Formats: sequence, structure tokens, C-alpha cells
Amino acid sequence: MYEVRIHGRGGQGAVLAAQLLATALVFDGKYAVSIPAFGFERRGAPVVSFIRASEQPIRQLTNIYAPDCIVCVDPALARTVNIFAGLKPGGTLVQATSRPLAEIDVPDSVGTVGLCDAVRIATEIFGRPITNTLMLGAFARSTGQVSLEALKKVIEQSDFRDAGLRQNLDALERGYAETTVHTLERRITA
Repeated sequence: MYEVRIHGRGGQGAVLAAQLLATALVFDGKYAVSIPAFGFERRGAPVVSFIRASEQPIRQLTNIYAPDCIVCVDPALARTVNIFAGLKPGGTLVQATSRPLAEIDVPDSVGTVGLCDAVRIATEIFGRPITNTLMLGAFARSTGQVSLEALKKVIEQSDFRDAGLRQNLDALERGYAETTVHTLERRITA
């Protein structure tokens, strides 16, 4: 089973991104579930959502405490929330940031880092920093767990059909194309 935890802030679309990703994984022939975590969310407050994917049916619908991958759609969130809590050794970080890898505080256990200047790109496309669609493209590029074609199909069939379909497809493609993936020397073993 491959487990993903998406971190963001209320209003950035982290829960929607998890739903779209789970559907795309199903389009790619996998079993997948999206699990939102709701509490006292408000615009700007930290939000988390979860995705499980497997070749076998999934019965576990709980929060994810030891993910294989962390997706952080907000570049500043890691300063206030421990987004790395429980990340499996050798796990993947997919981070929205304009900073180079050398300037990012990444725990020794992280094996792969995908970096995407999602805020800049989102501002160019949407006129505001909505990064969730971009980060789905960054996830696909960084992990290879889902195809870009399946993500495009999900966006084409979603509520984006009426408003912003072309913009969201552009965001997805640019998130994929403009993500830089770094493989780090694995310094901690399981």
C-alpha cells in the first residue's frame, strides 16, 4: 500500500486535491481512497488530507500516521506544523517552494524531494496562489505513482469543466513539467 499525506491551509484545496488524486489512481487501475480530516478548519488554518493506493482492495479508512509521501501545498506551513511526522525512511517530500534544495530543512530520512515553485506559477495562471492542481502534477512527476493522463482525465471530468478547465489543465501540466526531483542519499534505514 502507498500512503500519502497532503498538508495545506484552509482554502488552498488540499482536500479537493486528495479526492482528485484518489480518482486518478483509480483511472490508472489501482484501488484508492481519499480520507479528509475535518476539525475546526477555517481559511488559513492548517489542514491535512490522506490518500491510500494499492493493487488490492483497501479496507483501512483511518488517518495516515506513517506516510510514504508528504505533499505540502503551502511553502510556509513547515515552519508551524511538523509535516514530516511519521514519514517512512526513504520517503518522498513534494514541496511547493521557490527555494532551492540547499535552503530547505529536510530530515535525513527523506529519500526523494520534488520542488515546485507553485505559488509563482499559480499566480501567473490564476492570479492568486491556489497551488493544489499544480501540486498534483508535481506529485506525479516526483513519485511516478499516477499518470499525468489520469490526472488530466480527472480534471476534465470534474467541476472545473465549467470554470477554469483550461487554467487547471495548464496548472497540472506546468506542475509536472516545472518540478525538479532530487534523489538524496538515504541516511537512515528502516
